[in-house]
Amino acid sequence: MPRDVEVPALSLSAFQPLIGDERYANLRAAAEATRSLLDGSVIWNVNSTASGGGVAEMLRVLVGYISGTGVHSRWVVIDGDPVFFEITKRIHNRIHGMQGDAGQLGRVEQAHYAEVSAANASSLQARVRSGDVVLLHDPQTVGLAHPLTQAGAKVIWRSHIGADQSNSWTDEAWKFLRPHLSSCKAFVFTRSSYVPSWIPAERVSIIAPSIDPFSPKNQLIAADELPLYLSRIGLTAGPTGRRALFRRTDGTLGEVVRGAAVVSEGETPTSLRNLVVQVSRWDRLKDMHGVMTGFAAHVPARVDAELALVGPAVEGVADDPEAANVFAECIATWKRLPIASRRRIRLVTLPMDDIEENAAMVNAVQRSASVIVQKSLVEGFGLTVAEGMWKGKPPVASRVGGIIDQVTPDTGILLDNPADLDTFGDTLATLLENPNEITRLGNNAHRRVREEFLGDHHLLLYSALIQRMKSEST
Repeated sequence: MPRDVEVPALSLSAFQPLIGDERYANLRAAAEATRSLLDGSVIWNVNSTASGGGVAEMLRVLVGYISGTGVHSRWVVIDGDPVFFEITKRIHNRIHGMQGDAGQLGRVEQAHYAEVSAANASSLQARVRSGDVVLLHDPQTVGLAHPLTQAGAKVIWRSHIGADQSNSWTDEAWKFLRPHLSSCKAFVFTRSSYVPSWIPAERVSIIAPSIDPFSPKNQLIAADELPLYLSRIGLTAGPTGRRALFRRTDGTLGEVVRGAAVVSEGETPTSLRNLVVQVSRWDRLKDMHGVMTGFAAHVPARVDAELALVGPAVEGVADDPEAANVFAECIATWKRLPIASRRRIRLVTLPMDDIEENAAMVNAVQRSASVIVQKSLVEGFGLTVAEGMWKGKPPVASRVGGIIDQVTPDTGILLDNPADLDTFGDTLATLLENPNEITRLGNNAHRRVREEFLGDHHLLLYSALIQRMKSEST
């Protein structure tokens, strides 16, 4: 049974000091035009998880600010059994151009996918009204397109993933999804290169994700308060006398009280020097394993530095059945490293009991870093890159997918071959040896996110899309 996710309404006015009067005026005008044209219709967002990953985080921003304009907005998470999520994970990997597991995407899988989709659609059809706009996110939800269109909704499919080059794996995944996509009135992709050639160009919008600078994951934390957070998380044995507080999206104060599960060697240090951080799901495509191996082979011998691989508790992400296996593989590799390297590397799983507390933990870890890493083998967009750049941290990241659109030569370093661990390790060590360059790149990185990847851009583009769809139906 699909379930609703409650999101507090957020005021657009918070953006004005950051983006200036002209950008803010454009944002307000677009919001008013959208609200007037919708005339009481609801905007629905449908995905497969309320936590753990960039899509869920983006939806909290999108739904919150849309609701804050007076537009009726809902967020619903579909239900599915383990077999369904194994199938959709397989599709996810293959749309990225990778095989993933050895499973099939044939008639049996199509039948099971359709069965689960129909069960979710049955519940939603009773709630969605004619004229409503439904945004379906990623492969897990495409099976809802036809029944919701029959209910009179204007259905948009939003794909957050893709590959710049097609191959046999991408072709197989798109063949599986194509029959379900025929009912969609519009499509949203992160990059134009992700769009299959058979989707009409006039029905496609390109919208890059963005960050919410006021969320618990991105709000300012004073430098002298960061040790409080790290000690609560369990990364350091630092101060414990004060509370590690953050501002929740509803305006109330929250506190980091839960600790992370930290795999480490030796006593917990009182502080961390030259911290390198990759934050991501435990997904083979994020290559946490490669980050650890490349770091261990090159960095400790040259620089006094630490690495933290940070991801969600593996049981906390319902739509990712591979997470536990990937995390276990990382632990096994870590145990085989020389003890000197193990002392420099921590595998961290953050609790998911309170999503905003989890976000505050990520914020503190990223702000405590000298350098952020996103060494994905493939990537849809890689929102953790923009999040780290917002905090003034230069990225060392792979030249893949949407990361290319975020990182310029004066804001960070892109790796041409993410599988080349020697180049990765040497590049990282060289940057850590040059603190002035870290500062220069970090300052430029913050400025780039302010100009290009704050939420007002995201909202303006969605507003234009929704206005166009509603205008075409009148």
